[in-house]
Amino acid sequence: MARETARRAEKGAADRERRSEALASDLREAASALMRRLRAESAGQALSMSQAGVLVRLEKSGSSTVADLARLEHVTPQSMGTTVASLEDEGLVARTVDRSDARRWNASLTAAGRRVLLEGRAARQAWLSRAIEERLVDGEQRRLADGIALLRKLLGE
Repeated sequence: MARETARRAEKGAADRERRSEALASDLREAASALMRRLRAESAGQALSMSQAGVLVRLEKSGSSTVADLARLEHVTPQSMGTTVASLEDEGLVARTVDRSDARRWNASLTAAGRRVLLEGRAARQAWLSRAIEERLVDGEQRRLADGIALLRKLLGE
């Protein structure tokens, strides 16, 4: 009897692992497709993902050093320096001397950077909101809300 229970538990664990692997694959593919579609909705903007990420980070956190941005975005300071310089060339980010250490400088969002960020966000939001309203019935919208809560749980939020 104990052996049978142990076998069922092992089979259950193997089934759960296979299901988790399949779900992870499906979720990754769906998330990638959604990101591609959202990027396409703001295709009028010529920002890379890393550039857009910096603009979002600066909007949320305020001015920041390149080192801090690099750490938050999980890239090297050299790579972040290149990204910030390209945003500065476009007039989307401004550099200012750090008040506590004149050897360092901070990047901050300019009015043009904020406008570009908000315009892109509005285009993506409009498409997604319209797609949810037009393609999902009420029950599906509720299930989507439940799924979002689960995604946040996965992310540890």
